[in-house]
Amino acid sequence: MTQSANRPDSPCIAVCSTAVGDDVCRGCGRTMQEVAMWVALPAEQKDAIWTRLEQHWASQGLPPPWLARDKRG
Repeated sequence: MTQSANRPDSPCIAVCSTAVGDDVCRGCGRTMQEVAMWVALPAEQKDAIWTRLEQHWASQGLPPPWLARDKRG
C-alpha cells in the first residue's frame, strides 16, 4: 500500500549520517548514492525508493521519520 499522499518532496529529516561515512542514512534510510542523486532521479525511481523506505520503517514497527518531521512544524 502506497503512502504517496504522506510524502514530502524528500525523505530527508536533516539528521544525515552519510556525510560521516554511513552507507545508509540513519535519518531517512536512503543510501549515500540515493541522497546525492535525489533531485535528478526520475519519478519512477523515487517512487521505488519511497516504497522501499516505507516498507523498511514499517518492518521495524516505526512510522516513517518524515511524518514526524512534518508534525514538528
